[in-house]
Amino acid sequence: MITITDTAALADFCTRARAHPYVTVDTEFLRERTYYSRLCLIQMAVPGDAEEDAVLVDPLAEGLSLDPLYELYQDESVVKVFHAARQDVEIFVHDRGIVPTPLFDTQVAAMVCGFGEQVGYETLVRKIARAQIDKSSRFTDWSRRPLTDAQKTYALADVTHLRDVYEYLAAELKKSGRTEWVEEEVQVLTDPATYIVTPEEAWRRVKTRTQSGKFMAIVRELAAFRESYAQEHNVPRTRVYKDDALVELASTKPQSEKDLGRSRLLLREARKGEIADGILAAIQHGMAVDPKNYPASKDPRDQLQVNPALADLLRVLLKAKADTAGVAQKLIATSSELDQIAAGETDVAALTGWRKTVFGADALRLMAGEVGLRADGRDVVVFDI
Repeated sequence: MITITDTAALADFCTRARAHPYVTVDTEFLRERTYYSRLCLIQMAVPGDAEEDAVLVDPLAEGLSLDPLYELYQDESVVKVFHAARQDVEIFVHDRGIVPTPLFDTQVAAMVCGFGEQVGYETLVRKIARAQIDKSSRFTDWSRRPLTDAQKTYALADVTHLRDVYEYLAAELKKSGRTEWVEEEVQVLTDPATYIVTPEEAWRRVKTRTQSGKFMAIVRELAAFRESYAQEHNVPRTRVYKDDALVELASTKPQSEKDLGRSRLLLREARKGEIADGILAAIQHGMAVDPKNYPASKDPRDQLQVNPALADLLRVLLKAKADTAGVAQKLIATSSELDQIAAGETDVAALTGWRKTVFGADALRLMAGEVGLRADGRDVVVFDI
């Protein structure tokens, strides 16, 4: 097993990788104690069975520069293959502002090829590569050195078997004419904006039971402060305060550190000092918001006039179309999108691109009363009216 610990060796591998049509990539990282992931290991493999065709790159090695890797990431002639790429790509975007392109995500491709929703890597390896992965090193501290042979073997398996998975899925997509479907799906993964969390929008992630204007204005300010603090100090947002504490603060509206001390859910560290000052200021800002500037509903469905019967029919149609196409339902349309369509909305992803071909066109026809649904044994059939 080859472990690269210097820039020259990394440059040599990346140069050789450029002679191949693709390179498989995976990462190991830690994020339990930080806001941003700490990159601990990079695994890469190119087609071939030689030992040098699969390597581990140690980003923690002193003096190692990842510049050769980022140059490879920008080489349009080499496909960069990941499984469930989002967290991996996020690391590189935050580190250097670079997205690997062109990018192929085997999890997305598997959903298009009929392997179900968010299929795991181990499942694909078992079904496609006919191999088993040793899980014993899955939950390990990848920042500790030296790495054990078991850790290295586990890490390399994430890219060596990925070669077989990629080649199989790419061939299936070409055979079915669905390669462009996957290319369309990974556009969100190759957009740097996907990986940027702005404090002003952080409130949308907080689950609340009420949507009242003033309450949500305070939630927005508290979430913004928490996100800013977490980013600036590189700590998990839950180490600042958790969602349940945030909602409690928005409800009780404490006005002093003494009031914060009465909180049932607030961490001790947040009851004084910089965090306490930020909380109190956020509450004051939220209470002072002009009603006309209160946050809009987080869930667009709250503003929709959804016809429940139509929404149910669309769900039946979606299942029928997904089964026929052999594509995961969730990839075609979400529950929220079905509600939007049922409410008469047309600016919906499920009504564009390949989704329109598979589902959207008939969904619009169903809404217009041009087609109906009937049972045919265990199947659902679309018929013209």
